[in-house]
Amino acid sequence: MLQTQLLSNHHFNFGRRGRDSSVGRAGKCDVHRLEEGPPLKAELTREQGLRYYRIMQTVRRMELKADQLYKQKIIRGFCHLYDGQEACAVGIEAAINPSDHLITAYRAHGYTYTRGIAVKEILAELTGRRGGVAKGKGGSMHMYAPHFYGGNGIVGAQVPLGAGIALACQYQGNNQVCVALYGDGAANQGQLFESFNMAALWKLPCIFTCENNQYGMGTSVERASASTDYYKRGDFIPGIRVDGMDVLCVREAFKFAAEHCRSGKGPIVMELKTYRYHGHSMSDPGVSYRTREEIQEVRSKSDPITMLKERMLSNNMASVEEFKEIDIAIRKEVEEAAQYATSDPEPPLEELCNHIFSNDSPLEVRGTNPWARLKSVS
Repeated sequence: MLQTQLLSNHHFNFGRRGRDSSVGRAGKCDVHRLEEGPPLKAELTREQGLRYYRIMQTVRRMELKADQLYKQKIIRGFCHLYDGQEACAVGIEAAINPSDHLITAYRAHGYTYTRGIAVKEILAELTGRRGGVAKGKGGSMHMYAPHFYGGNGIVGAQVPLGAGIALACQYQGNNQVCVALYGDGAANQGQLFESFNMAALWKLPCIFTCENNQYGMGTSVERASASTDYYKRGDFIPGIRVDGMDVLCVREAFKFAAEHCRSGKGPIVMELKTYRYHGHSMSDPGVSYRTREEIQEVRSKSDPITMLKERMLSNNMASVEEFKEIDIAIRKEVEEAAQYATSDPEPPLEELCNHIFSNDSPLEVRGTNPWARLKSVS
């Protein structure tokens, strides 16, 4: 078992991070309206470390495969990739229960996987095939799983929905929480502050989470926000800012946040300082508003997968050969998933209107003209 010190004097200057290989990378945790924050130490077992590595690496390989399929014009339309931000999803999932709830924006592939959907179903959804998680009708931005509510295409719109899910948790008294995720680009949306207000009034068990990847589309946070302290945006709601590139920092912060919500103290605002390697979406090359050198510097010094791997190797928790075996198995899984996603048939036209309602008798749906009739089956 490894004990990692989460040092309190670390700053979030990408490319200028100090690291002590004997204890792993440290991350500052800033708090707002809290007398104390998450613990300064975290324990990592070998089993946990290998599991976190496997999940993060699977998300990385899946997203790189999606990039390749998009460039081959097999995936079309909107496609926002998550590579670089894997520690956020894996750290959050390690801290909450599968029965807890999660809702995010359109950069949703990683969370779809961590919520239990197979790689082949995600890639098949991206290619619009019947075997996709949403039967080929949702695409990149609209994937769902048990206790996972998407995948939402309207900027910031998932946040009030997340507050509503938290209200349902409170109403049902099930001791569950909802993690409502949004980006730094959505952080200035008015509907966020309306949600904050209601959640604070009603003490809803909602973890409002800003994945601050430094750029809202092509605009840096400094140019878009008068205050970049997103964890303080709740004003009257407590907040925590943590290093989103360190899976253990994220895990410990969200254990703290979940306990805060479950104990009846109301909502909390989290800010995860992270970074995306791709552009905002596949239509954005991502190098017109930032330099290639900046991206490479983050990759070389702050990559969440590399940092976890080095932490485990330096503490003799796993061997280089073990990591190679995991990587080979993941590559094979992703390649097979891509084969499935490109060979599975597209949904037939007669299924176009199915599942309009969750549970109803079949009904007729008018098509593009009064003579076109389609059946809707739930």
